[in-house]
Amino acid sequence: MKHITIKDIAEALCLSTSTVSRALSDDKNIRRETKEKVLTTARQLGYNPNPVALNLKYGRTNTIGVIVPEMTTPFAAEVINGIQEILYPEGLKVIIAQSNEDPLTERENLHLMERFRVDGIIISLCHQSENQDEYIRIQRQGIPLVFFDRIPGNLDVSKVRVDDYAKSFFLVEHLIRSGRKRIAHIQAPSYLHNATERAKGYKDALAKFHIPYDDSLVIKTGVTIENGKEAARYLLASQVSFDAIFAFTDTLAIGAMNELRERHVRIPEEVAIASFSGTILSTIVNPQLTTVEQPLREMGHVAAELVLEKIRRPSAPNRTVVLDACIKLRASTETDSSPDKTERL
Repeated sequence: MKHITIKDIAEALCLSTSTVSRALSDDKNIRRETKEKVLTTARQLGYNPNPVALNLKYGRTNTIGVIVPEMTTPFAAEVINGIQEILYPEGLKVIIAQSNEDPLTERENLHLMERFRVDGIIISLCHQSENQDEYIRIQRQGIPLVFFDRIPGNLDVSKVRVDDYAKSFFLVEHLIRSGRKRIAHIQAPSYLHNATERAKGYKDALAKFHIPYDDSLVIKTGVTIENGKEAARYLLASQVSFDAIFAFTDTLAIGAMNELRERHVRIPEEVAIASFSGTILSTIVNPQLTTVEQPLREMGHVAAELVLEKIRRPSAPNRTVVLDACIKLRASTETDSSPDKTERL
């Protein structure tokens, strides 16, 4: 089906394209009779204005790019919902891309957003240093960048996150106070800033209680459920003693939990399991998972507000917003039958 353009209307009325364009935009210098002819013909021909072309004319596309590492878990979806709740009432739409944990794909997504001429980019990165030059270049071109959850550690950009170090410290402290002394850590790759922060929280909590740090209890792996299963399998095969697992994310914890259950390891009686993220996944497994629950929708709200702030006032300083998170104590660590408990630490 042919897309009707301003040129088609102009040819039908023997008018110039500039006259038709001005009539459609309600230019006060166009005669009323001409406007009515143009509007009538536009309706008859089925003309629909191209919003991208119109917005580009005024230097805006009213679109925001959002790049996430993955869409297989509810984490990104919840944040995106929060972003849309802020941007849609402002007349801005969202273009979503997934990097699949691949820096090259992330770079291609960044270039895609540039070609679409988005007004800003909100991103959770997959590697904190691989595309740093790209982030800097995009900022210099005047495109606002806002990072959430997975952030670059040493780049002056707007960020929204939780305190990964403190919440991990308190969660591991809870495990220790509940009697666990041989706590394994399933750690994500060190090129993720929050992975190193959570690992530091784990290590410092052990030190507080004078529990020696044991390299054999730290398994460095990826971020998938299968990686969690492999980590638990490795721990069991190494015959190292452990009575708890603190995992980087819910997906790793669930993978480890599945492997332990298949090996008839009782959770939490023999091994307690806790993690970080707090998506709905933590409540639909058995036993339900103790986790640091991040305010994902609020994270989306704040990321959207930060990008709007930079669009409206490009000279506004970059800001880092640290959101509160709560620890949800559930059956994967609690040996009694108490209900879901929340600790704000």
